[in-house]
Amino acid sequence: MGIALLLLCAYLIGSLPFGVIIGRAWRGVDVRKYGSGNIGFSNVLRVLGPGPASVVFIGDLLKGYAPVAAGHMLLVKWGTPELDLWLLALGLAPIVGHSFSVFLGFSGGRAVTTTCGVLLALAWPAAVIGLTIWIALVAATRYISVGSMVAAVSVPTYMAVSGKRWEWLAFWSAVALLVVLRHIPNIKRLLAGTEAKIGQRVEVGKDAAASDA
Repeated sequence: MGIALLLLCAYLIGSLPFGVIIGRAWRGVDVRKYGSGNIGFSNVLRVLGPGPASVVFIGDLLKGYAPVAAGHMLLVKWGTPELDLWLLALGLAPIVGHSFSVFLGFSGGRAVTTTCGVLLALAWPAAVIGLTIWIALVAATRYISVGSMVAAVSVPTYMAVSGKRWEWLAFWSAVALLVVLRHIPNIKRLLAGTEAKIGQRVEVGKDAAASDA
């Protein structure tokens, strides 16, 4: 019962749509109606600017990190058998929550920032490597979507190279696949040459293509 409650709480915390909350509180704007229509950091950046986007980034990061870090301590305290498997399930919960939020009719964002928060709680070196790759690629290409997808793929690569158990490799491979699949609209825009670059703003009231974290 305790583990089930932890998983439910992690999912509900992950479901908190900070992009929608901050957009409405900051300027009375529903970010789902502009840009890419997604709720993550980069669409908020284009629609509302760096201030609101920074708040959303921190919120999405913490909703991945906090429930997993707290749950990890409780699982260890309870002497939970098969700890690795339960930790991975706990990590999956906020990622699924962000991607399929109960508060948004089971729709959501691409979960890149929330996944980074989960990584910080479970395997911080992989998070640092992924973030470094993301920064380097975004700086080189100015496409947030490119950095996000490659950073996601770098995580199972790290798990394989570092000799993690097969469960970790399988789990993070599945998460990377989820992130890439959620970026299919971005891939189509990249191939068409219409993907927006970082720094481009969306004028509220007009539709524009944009990528989302």
